[in-house]
Amino acid sequence: MTEAETRDSPYLEEEHVLLRDQVRRFVAAEVMPVGERWEQDGFVPRQVFRHMGELGFLGIRHPAQYGGAELDAIASVVFAEELARSSFGGFAASVLVHTDMASPHLVRYGSDAQKAKYLPGIISGEIVTAVAVTEPAAGSDVAGLKTRAVADGDGWVLNGRKIFITNGVYGDLVFVAARTDGNAKGSRGISMFIVERDTPGFSVGRKLDKTGWRSSDTAELVFEDCRLPADALLGPENRGFYAIMDNFQNERLVLSAMATGGAERAIEITLEWLRQRMAFGATLWSKDTIRQRMAALSAKVAAARQLMYHAAWLDAQGRDCVREVSMSKAFSAEVMTAVAYDCVQFHGGMGYMTESPIERIARDSRVLPIGGGATEVMLEEVAKRM
Repeated sequence: MTEAETRDSPYLEEEHVLLRDQVRRFVAAEVMPVGERWEQDGFVPRQVFRHMGELGFLGIRHPAQYGGAELDAIASVVFAEELARSSFGGFAASVLVHTDMASPHLVRYGSDAQKAKYLPGIISGEIVTAVAVTEPAAGSDVAGLKTRAVADGDGWVLNGRKIFITNGVYGDLVFVAARTDGNAKGSRGISMFIVERDTPGFSVGRKLDKTGWRSSDTAELVFEDCRLPADALLGPENRGFYAIMDNFQNERLVLSAMATGGAERAIEITLEWLRQRMAFGATLWSKDTIRQRMAALSAKVAAARQLMYHAAWLDAQGRDCVREVSMSKAFSAEVMTAVAYDCVQFHGGMGYMTESPIERIARDSRVLPIGGGATEVMLEEVAKRM
C-alpha cells in the first residue's frame, strides 16, 4: 500500500500504519533474502516463527493476558497484505494459518485452562498450529466430513484422514473437525478437538507436493485409533460446524488480503520490467495498449482492496458481514489470478522462467480461488443474501 493510499483510506488508524511499516521492514530484512531457500526446502524454519513471535506478529488478535495485542480485523488484513507482498505465498500462508485460521479456534472456543496451556506458546512462536477440516471427499462441503470421534471411557477415539493441511507436516498442534454424533445429519454432530503432534495414533500420511505455495508444508494427516483425553474437546460437543463457519469469515478476509497484496506486488514488479524492457525500438511501457491494460488491472486491485477493507471494518464493528466477506473473497481472488496472468504475459518468455518472481506469484495465485471456500461457494453465499 502506497503512502497516498494510506492517507486516502478511512479505515486505517495509526496503529495499523505502524503495524504495516513494521511488517514491511521485517519482510525486506528477514524474508526476501532467504525466501527462495524456503521454496526449495518446502517449509518455513521454526526460528522464523519464533522471531515473529518476539516482534509481536503472532498475537495481533489474541488476548493481552497471554501476550497478544487484541487488535481488530483491519489489523489482520494489513498484516496479511504485507506478508503477501513478499511474493512468497507459501510463507504468507504458513504464518496466516497459524495466526488467523487455526489458533482463533482456541481463542474463541477454548476453556481458560486450554488457553492458558497453549496460547502463550502460540503467540511466542514456540507452538505452530494447523487446522484440519478438509478431507479427500469433503472440502467446501464441511457438513460432508467423515472423520469420527467416539467417546470412550474418560476420553475420545479419533479415526479418519485429513488432506491439504497447511503446517501439517511440521506443526505442533492441530485443531481437528470430527463427527461426534453418527446419527446426526449434515452439519449437526460435528465437534472440534485439540490434537498434539506426539499423540499416539496421529501421523503424517504423506507430505504433499504442490504447484505453488511451495514454502509452506502441506500434509495428509492420518488418525488411527488416536486416543484423546476428555479435555481435548474444543468448545461445545456437536457445535463444531458453527465454529468452523464462524472462523471462515476471518480466514476468508485474510485470503482476500493475500490476493490484494500479492496483486499489488505483481503490478509493481511488472511496471519495473515494462519501463526497462525494450521492444521495437522503445520500452514496452511506451505501448498504449499495455499501459491501458495495466491501468485497468490497477483499478481492479484498488476496487478489491476497498471492498476487502470495508468487510474488515464491518467485522471490526461487530456487524454481520458474511455477504461482504464472501464478495471480497470471490472478487479479490479472481482479480489476483487475472493480474498474475497478464503480468506473466507482459514479461514474455521471462515470465515463464522460475528465476522470475512473477512466475512464482502466478503459481501461488491459482490456489486463492479454491482455498478457504471456492469462488462458486462464495458467490452462492452472496446469492442467498440478495
